[in-house]
Amino acid sequence: MVVMKFGGTSVKDPEAIGRLARIVAREYATSGAPVVVVSAMSGITDQLLDAVAAVERGDAELASQKVAVMRDRHRAAAEALLTRADEQGDVLDALERQWREAAALLHAMAVLREVSPRSRDAVVAMGELASSRLVAAALTELGTAAQCVDARRVLVTSADHGHALPDQAATAARLKERVLPITSAGVVAVLGGFIGATAEGITTTLGRGGSDYSASLFGAGLHAAEIQIWTDVDGMLTADPRIVEGARPLPSLSFAEASELAYFGAKVLHPSTIAPAVTDGIPVRILNSHRPEVAGTTITANPPLPEAPLTGLACKRDITVIDIRSTMMLAAYGFMRRVFEVFERYRTSVDVITTSEVSVSITIEDRRALDEIVADLSVFAEVGVESEMALLCAVGERLRLEPGLAARVLGALDEFPLRMVSQAGARRNLTVVLPQSQLQAAMSRVHERFCLEVEPAGVVA
Repeated sequence: MVVMKFGGTSVKDPEAIGRLARIVAREYATSGAPVVVVSAMSGITDQLLDAVAAVERGDAELASQKVAVMRDRHRAAAEALLTRADEQGDVLDALERQWREAAALLHAMAVLREVSPRSRDAVVAMGELASSRLVAAALTELGTAAQCVDARRVLVTSADHGHALPDQAATAARLKERVLPITSAGVVAVLGGFIGATAEGITTTLGRGGSDYSASLFGAGLHAAEIQIWTDVDGMLTADPRIVEGARPLPSLSFAEASELAYFGAKVLHPSTIAPAVTDGIPVRILNSHRPEVAGTTITANPPLPEAPLTGLACKRDITVIDIRSTMMLAAYGFMRRVFEVFERYRTSVDVITTSEVSVSITIEDRRALDEIVADLSVFAEVGVESEMALLCAVGERLRLEPGLAARVLGALDEFPLRMVSQAGARRNLTVVLPQSQLQAAMSRVHERFCLEVEPAGVVA
């Protein structure tokens, strides 16, 4: 069995959904009924969040208008995709009921003048529920037997609304009970990604980008032969093509490399996607729904080493560096605990850390609690803040296998003002922090020298 996940651009309009249906039909003919996981139509999640934000501002009328626009968009897609009157009528009725429910939820929030994380999740889930219904109907229209399955009855999560954690064991049991019988009967099961529910049935979401995670969880729970992530690019690239000219698709890379690239900014893959696949050793393929003939990128545990020294580069912009200095660090224990308790208190994750005898430098991406963090740290240390910084992360298995490679990469950056340098214990990545204004030039330099160049014969890999 194969799990196929399609992102928002792959379901953005009737043409895209028709293309998706043809791709799924080909997979069905090759390897039997797959499980299909879909995101909301492109832009719908943002519109749903905008509607919730309008209610929070007291503008219930604007929220109602936004729901009407989304309803009409899905209605138009159904009318364009479905030719049989009975099927079209059933789908239109179901979509109408769903958008009435969304409007009712927003109205209740407006009356109560309260938007809770739980109610926000209930509204935002509507995007995936609508797209999964449309995709299942489009497959049936094309002659491929398909059934829409409410993902909230399958993906079991914690009650951490907005960033729920999956219960993999409970989800696997639900998959065997509610999805496996469908595919075993030769019917494509279509589920929305990103959404789930608590064991009590309360709607939750996994956070933005969570549709990839859903697909991986479903793949692991069903022991799939492969997880396919269908997007609008030809696979993972050696670098972001908006920053580096000449970035090329990667035919293969390891789970560890893909995780590093995803975490440090490669947008093709959600960082959490790899984890369930790694556990079960399930290959993940990144494919382009606009160009299904392209081979894409295959992610496995132990792919062949690439010929170039580095597999790829990733970056994060708008990074903030926090410097924490105190003589209390010298030969003392407990200082680092106090530092990280502050970041835990404000639920702010840390990307890169470097330390010396009396200082520690930390990078963060989320600045929402920056003032509070600085105030709490200032109680026991001197604190400095630098904004408009960027992370550049070089990734490759050869970094841990070839002793001099990290030094060569840093040597290529000798003209750039590096603020921090870090290499994790696994030594598959080398990360530097530098001014954001220098990022493009630095990325281009490293990419040209290490991601495109082929190692000469005799170099130890």
